[in-house]
Amino acid sequence: MNDISSRLPAGRKAEVASHVNRLGQVTVAALAERFGVSTDTIRRDLDQLDADGLIIRMHGGAMSNSSLPGHDTSLSERARLQAEQKDRIGQMAAGLVQDGDVLFINGGTTALAMLHYLSERRELIIATNNLSLPAEINADSCRDIYVIGGHVRLSGQVTIGPVAFASSISGVENDIHVDLALIGVGAVDEEGLSTSNLDEAAMLGQMAGRARRVAILADSTKLGQRLFAAIGPLEIADFLVTEERPPQALSQALSQAGVQVLTPEALR
Repeated sequence: MNDISSRLPAGRKAEVASHVNRLGQVTVAALAERFGVSTDTIRRDLDQLDADGLIIRMHGGAMSNSSLPGHDTSLSERARLQAEQKDRIGQMAAGLVQDGDVLFINGGTTALAMLHYLSERRELIIATNNLSLPAEINADSCRDIYVIGGHVRLSGQVTIGPVAFASSISGVENDIHVDLALIGVGAVDEEGLSTSNLDEAAMLGQMAGRARRVAILADSTKLGQRLFAAIGPLEIADFLVTEERPPQALSQALSQAGVQVLTPEALR
């Protein structure tokens, strides 16, 4: 960088934040080389920018606040992306839940943002692959919690496996059916719902297929996006819960698919 302001701490930090937010994700080593400073200096810059809420500090680097996280990004890092938006989505999604409902709730930070809004509900039965849910939800809200088995993805604190439970008495796997599936997804476009992992996509499709009603939870950064593994067409959903009105083409596709879009504006 030839601009001397970028070599001064305040000017350099502004340039670092701009560079991270422009690229989405950058390593400490790449930033140190670009700005001609030591890796220790860059780490201090990133720590301060993270504290100021301008970027997300990650192990070995940083990412933009608006980046779409990869499947290996830690749960705590993802929880800070679009945090206010996820909180609004969680509040709206909780409004679909009634006392005594049987629910699917999948993993992810948007689902976690919903849990404290369920504190006033009672007699819920929840089936989940979200390993953080039992510790986060109000114990008074739940009659039973069932955790779906499978392999554990440590970064996301979820299990990935078939949506089935064996009876503790007979040992035979039984089909389960729920009143409402609350499913956070990685992307929503006119072709349908998708995520980054094939096994997870199959599991979420099973959740949707066994629910009377399906609510898809997705913040606006995921709308108009498409990821590797298809979960299913838009028609598998009854609701899309998001914080902003979707783009026009997606709005039309959702309407044609019979999906009701819930936003703060629509609920006023």
